[in-house]
Order: sequence, then C-alpha cells, then structure tokens
Amino acid sequence: MSSLKPRSHWLAEEVANAYLQSMGEHNHQLHKGEALAKEAQRVLTEAGQQWTDMRAEVYAALDGFGRPASAYDVADAVTKSRGKTVVANSIYRILDLFVASNLAIRIESANAFITNPHPDCAHNCVFLICDDCGCITHIDDDTLSDSVIKLAKTSGFNPRRPIIEVRGTCGSCH
Repeated sequence: MSSLKPRSHWLAEEVANAYLQSMGEHNHQLHKGEALAKEAQRVLTEAGQQWTDMRAEVYAALDGFGRPASAYDVADAVTKSRGKTVVANSIYRILDLFVASNLAIRIESANAFITNPHPDCAHNCVFLICDDCGCITHIDDDTLSDSVIKLAKTSGFNPRRPIIEVRGTCGSCH
C-alpha cells in the first residue's frame, strides 16, 4: 500500500503553469480527463501495442485517483468496476507497460504510480514529495536529469532513466 495520505495531489495547476512558462520554446501539451486517455491510447498504439478494454480500465482507474496509487489500489478499483476479482500481478504487468510507454510514471519511494499528463513528450522527472500531507509535485527538468546522466556515464555506469525524488515539506504545510 502507498504511504501517501488520501488528500495528496500532484502537479498543482500553479506549479505546472509556472514550469511551462520556464520551459521557454519547449512546446508542452498537458492533457486531462478524456483527452489524456485518448492521447495515451494514441501513444500506446503508435508504439505497436494494443489498447485493450482491460488496459483502458486500468488507465482510467489510475487516472481517477488524482494521486499516486499502488497496483493494489488500482486492482481494487478495477475489481469494483468489473464486478470480479482482478489480481495485483495483472495490474503490475499493465502498469509496467504504461511506464515503459511513458503513459505512467512510477514514484519509486512510495511504490506508486501516476498517469503522465504529457505521454507524448519524454522527460526525466523530479518529484517533490511532502512528508506531511503527501502532496507530490512533478517537475520536468532536463538540465538536472542530463547532469545526473552525464555524472553516471562518467562513473562508468550506463543509466536507463534517472528518477529524482526530493522529500520534505510543501509550502502549504510549513
């Protein structure tokens, strides 16, 4: 189970807008709701994968939380919507596909997942995680992640994708 509290949220609108302005020339399309699901379906099918009913239900359940959710949270939600038991192992396989396809992002320290609001654009994420309220803010910072990748390569390490999580207290809690 996720250690995040139910009132947690991610990608606050103000933070997203401020960040997008700081991106300058970078054209960043943030999708929500039905538009996000359609974009996720497009990205997955263009990658040669099928958008099955089960994958659509898992995606809708994950997006419906509005906060990071564990595979068990998603399995419970899909079980309720289908009226029959869906095991977490099946959900993990689908979530792994979503992460590999950039449709979802894994919050490593919480073993939880969120939908990616811009699945058509690859960025390495920085997550600011409030230890008090569970608020998670998602920031894309290519300069920081590129520095981490360069440092890893300099050390003889072949990085796949850096995930940077900063724990602390958000502005609302301090």
